Amino acid sequence: MTYTRDTHESPVALRRQGLPGWLEPVARAAETVQPLQLSRFLPPEDGGGRQSAVLILFGEGERGPELLLMERSGSLRSHAGQPSFPGGALDAVDGDPKGDGPLRAALREAEEETGLDPAGVQLFGVLPALYIPVSEFVVTPVLGWWREPSPVGVVDPAETARVFTVPVADLTDPANRATAIHPSGFRGPAFLVESALVWGFTAGVIDRLLHYAGWELPWDRTRQVPLDRRS
Repeated sequence: MTYTRDTHESPVALRRQGLPGWLEPVARAAETVQPLQLSRFLPPEDGGGRQSAVLILFGEGERGPELLLMERSGSLRSHAGQPSFPGGALDAVDGDPKGDGPLRAALREAEEETGLDPAGVQLFGVLPALYIPVSEFVVTPVLGWWREPSPVGVVDPAETARVFTVPVADLTDPANRATAIHPSGFRGPAFLVESALVWGFTAGVIDRLLHYAGWELPWDRTRQVPLDRRS
């Protein structure tokens, strides 16, 4: 993908200047990681799937680095009740999916779902597009630094049940890690944080980011968390 970089002309430019030092490993990982290093589920070669984007937003909280997450409404048709990154499908106004469309969509959706002010977000990286077979979404993860934090919360209860932040220290804590087991046969990393079970696509991306940023700590992969079929 080609994006505008290091320019003040576009509100969706990718810019690494001014990032806190602790984010540099994440920025470097975003530049080198390959699609299959993130997931075995890649976008269909025929171009199928619905283009979408999520915002992986890092901030600085009372306990150090943290991530912004939300819990999807239990009434949604896909991924109901699951913790996730803010994000959603690209609209026509977002522009080219192979250009800056995912950046625009990630910011727009995050604002709509959490109320954050996009002006306080510095985008600094993009991960390879991945695929969610169950919902047929082609998802581009966009990395952001919450340079100027703004109040966040539920904007539309029909879409979002909760908005919360998770300290990176809790995500790396081996005591909060497990392997999620779904009745369908799915097995993948899970995080038990902030009274939530983070699993599926979101947990998979977090797991790989922690690994390639060098933040991962050894954890017990035999510890299992069973999931309900409705999850």
